[in-house]
This record gives sequence, structure tokens and C-alpha cells, in this order.
Amino acid sequence: MNNFLNTVINANKEIYSAIKSGFKQEWFNEYEVGAGGDVSSGIDLFAESVFVKHLQEFGQIVSEESGIIGKGEDKIVIDPLDGSSNILSQFPYYGTSVALTDKYGNTKEAIVCNLANGDIFYKTKGSSLKTATLDSLNFKEEIKIPTPKMGLFERSYSYDGIVKKLFNKNLKYRAPGAVALSLAYAHRAKFVIYAGSVREYDIKAGIALCSDLQVKISNKYVIVAREKELLKILEKIVQEEIK
Repeated sequence: MNNFLNTVINANKEIYSAIKSGFKQEWFNEYEVGAGGDVSSGIDLFAESVFVKHLQEFGQIVSEESGIIGKGEDKIVIDPLDGSSNILSQFPYYGTSVALTDKYGNTKEAIVCNLANGDIFYKTKGSSLKTATLDSLNFKEEIKIPTPKMGLFERSYSYDGIVKKLFNKNLKYRAPGAVALSLAYAHRAKFVIYAGSVREYDIKAGIALCSDLQVKISNKYVIVAREKELLKILEKIVQEEIK
């Protein structure tokens, strides 16, 4: 296990342990609008502080909450808490997203962790996707589910037209509410759609995990699918509804 991966794991373990120890009242407090455009909660800022403490030696950190932190040739793009509304409602689908990039913006290492159950996903450029849990850290290759029964559609609540067209094509989906996690689980789903303003914090690590799948990215949506034909169908539906 290399030093960067080990450090990211240690940061996740610290946050994971703190959450398992019980929610603190200050985690529910709301603060200023963060760099990503959302209001930062106390638990967002706590998670960010843990990552900054652990990762600042590896390069400049770009965080959804505080924006640019520190200096360095390499850049570390983080969403310190993916699915903030979920965790503050104690709905078990929330995690963290970390991408180590070179000076050209190419992702060298990507790690996404589900803090609700400990699932961790890891990929380096040119390698296959590996998965483990924070409790065992026994990394194995992720295997595609042969016949997934559903897709994932993040922010579906804002796009009635897309919802109706997916229904008409009998394309079932769930909307669990954490973009990076949904991208990390893409090999277990029929497809993943994210509709809305596409921000680097949300997708940088997750998209890197999907490099062996069919991927389409614009500034208004992200689509990941198993087959090219399904990708074309989904993109047509999305483009018709997002002008």
C-alpha cells in the first residue's frame, strides 16, 4: 500500500471513528456558503479539517468547503463529505472523495469511501478498480454485477421529464444522494446519471473509477453506462430535457 493511499485511509478512519462514536451537536450547525456553492455544515468542516491535516504534505488541496488550501505541484481534489444531507439525517449513504492529480489535471490516484458501511474504492491510472473495507483493507478487484437490475440517478427530483422517459423505457433507478459514491458503485449498477451543474469536487475521483465503463461528461450532466447503446439512449433522453 503506497503512502498516499495509506494516508487517505487513515483520514477516513479518523472520520469514520468519530461518526461511530456519536454525533456532536455542533456538526449540525450551518456556516457560510463554501467554495462549491453549498452551505457548509459543522460536520463538513470537521471532515475537511481531518483531510487537510493528513494530506497537506502531498500538494495543494482543493476542497468543496474552503476552496484552495496550501501549495504544491500536485493537486488534491476533495469532497470531504459527500452526501451531507444524508449524514445529517442519519441516512446510511455518505462518504468522502479524494483525487490526486498532476499539474495537468490528470488523475493519478482516486479514492472514494462510504463512511456508512466502510466500503472503499481505489484506482490508479492504468490499473483496475480495487475495493476493500476500512475494517479489513483486503483490496480485491471490483467485479461487474452480470445483470444489474437498476441504475442510479442523482438529483432526479429536479428533472421530471427525464424521470418519465426512464419510466417509459422501463429503466429502474434509485436516487441515494451522494454523487461520488454513486459513481464508485457504477460497476454494480446498470447506469449512473448525475444531472445539474457539474463540479470538480463532485466527480473528479468518481469518474476516474469508471474509466473502463462508457462515460459522457458535459458541464450539465454526467452519464455512465455499461454499453455504448445504453449510453446513447440515456444521453438522448438527458439532452432533450436539459437545454
